[in-house]
Amino acid sequence: MTVLAEPGRTAGYALDAAYYVDPQVHELDLAAIFARHWIFVATEAEVREPGDYVTIELGRYSVIVLRDDDGTVQALHNVCRHRGSRVLAEARGSVGNLVCGYHQWTYATDGSLLHAGQQPAGFDKSCLGLKKVAVRSVAGLVYICLADEPPNDFEEVAGWITPYLVPHALERTKVAAQEDLVEHANWKLVMENNRECYHCEAGHPELTSTFFPTYGYAVEEIPPRLMPAHARYVRAEAELRRTCDERGLPHALVEELHGRPTAVRIAREALDGAGESYTRDGRAASRKLLGDLDTPRLGRLSLHHQPNAWFHFLGDHAVTFSVLPLAADRTLVRTTWLVHEDAVEGVDYDVESLTEVWRATNEQDAELVARAQAGVGSPAYEPGPYAPNEYQVDAFVAWYLERLKEHVTS
Repeated sequence: MTVLAEPGRTAGYALDAAYYVDPQVHELDLAAIFARHWIFVATEAEVREPGDYVTIELGRYSVIVLRDDDGTVQALHNVCRHRGSRVLAEARGSVGNLVCGYHQWTYATDGSLLHAGQQPAGFDKSCLGLKKVAVRSVAGLVYICLADEPPNDFEEVAGWITPYLVPHALERTKVAAQEDLVEHANWKLVMENNRECYHCEAGHPELTSTFFPTYGYAVEEIPPRLMPAHARYVRAEAELRRTCDERGLPHALVEELHGRPTAVRIAREALDGAGESYTRDGRAASRKLLGDLDTPRLGRLSLHHQPNAWFHFLGDHAVTFSVLPLAADRTLVRTTWLVHEDAVEGVDYDVESLTEVWRATNEQDAELVARAQAGVGSPAYEPGPYAPNEYQVDAFVAWYLERLKEHVTS
């Protein structure tokens, strides 16, 4: 198949249909993208105590992410070293040791083999620990890489984004809510949809009550109907810069979305309304602010990480989004809301108010990408041109094809 042997496209245009519908391309994506690059999978708040774990499914891989007895976050292949059974079958939980339910081989939380029943003389437990997966926590965000040699530019990128994240003190948060949504679309359509707000004005009334609909537009390209929103944005941005500068909070845009294995975009940007949080009126959803922040009026610190994650860090809470492919036409989107570890539900925050905007937005996006998946599967589909305010979609596709070409040619 040509698409597998020589990935390409017309510059500035969407991908051919096969990239979204062909099972062979899906398998290639798992091998070339998800098995070779750093993938966001969880937050440290999901594994707060020793023995806490989550299991992550990536194609045929299953990975245990857990906090070991020393307090370190570990990542282990969920494959018993005896006869290959899955060690942990649940999506999340807490354990003392990891016990395979088949023949009770027992592993410590660092993966070392503790007990293997009756074995012959000379049996060496030290050679049969659970296989480790590369894992890296960046200011409370947990990434894994399945490759034997992970991309070596990750540390540089971590150095860029850490100063932005530290004031939000994710290590001092807890999970207020988490939602798993299976979207009936290819994972790339899910990511592409997130990388533009061309559709937001008509598609996301809850989100655009605080998220400026001019996102992605160059000033000279803003439609006349959006100029009042742009004027509010200019005023809000000026106030946000003053607020951040007074507190020493970094806010400048860092954007390297292709041309490298680990690609990101991070910036602190203003919100509409009260400018405090993702709620209907823009006011804080939690009275207990994150970290030691002294004001909720900090807009949104937004981070995008190729290939599978985006994040919003507010003064009062944080929202993380992880995208994991399930099939050529199905994708898991996991959304997690974090609040200060001392925030009390019903006193400091209400879960419905906290989650309302992004729950609605996720459901709307799921419908939109399902329609897109149905469309690209039609024989009548041919790639169309991106609009100027879809430049981040173009950058995502460029990154994807760079990585695919690197994998195929190697």
